[in-house]
Amino acid sequence: MTDLADRRDAETEVYQPAEDSHLLADAAVTDLRNTSTETPPTDDASLALEVGTGSGYVAETVADETGLRVLGSDLNPHACRQARERGVEAVRADLLDPFRDDAFDAVLFNPPYLPTDPDDERDDWMEVALSGGEDGRKVIEPFLEAVGRALAPDGAVYLLVSSLTGVEEVVALAEREGFSAVALRDESFPFETLTVLKLLR
Repeated sequence: MTDLADRRDAETEVYQPAEDSHLLADAAVTDLRNTSTETPPTDDASLALEVGTGSGYVAETVADETGLRVLGSDLNPHACRQARERGVEAVRADLLDPFRDDAFDAVLFNPPYLPTDPDDERDDWMEVALSGGEDGRKVIEPFLEAVGRALAPDGAVYLLVSSLTGVEEVVALAEREGFSAVALRDESFPFETLTVLKLLR
């Protein structure tokens, strides 16, 4: 009975794979494969992190398709449990807080980006997974401020951004933190265009 209740919680309180998840996973896998052929292999295993892993779909896909060891982190305990059920090493964390400096060769993030009324309370995990604050960048900004610390010197960030959030505004925030940005892939939908940005220092 408890297992059934846990499964129901995961379905209703964990963001499930959708178009944005598939776009981020596909763009990151393609780029990481291309990058690995340009870079000579080292003795150290490459380590990646998916921030806000949700169901663990992106982390699992990137690990399976590239051979990287991919950790997942999420503030939502239901998400951590569901990601672990997929075989993802998942830890409960707020963005990059618990991770050491220069730890990751790649960091992936599909952030909460829907612009939302600041007076609306975030009273359930699904709202936390979707709500990006008034301009859609409430979570993106602190992520960009923090990610450089945990990223290895030659590492890359793969960040999904919506036109609802403002791609140019996000690029400007990234540049302020010392990153250059290139758009790897765009996909248009009736109400938004999704872009995967690759950020490098």
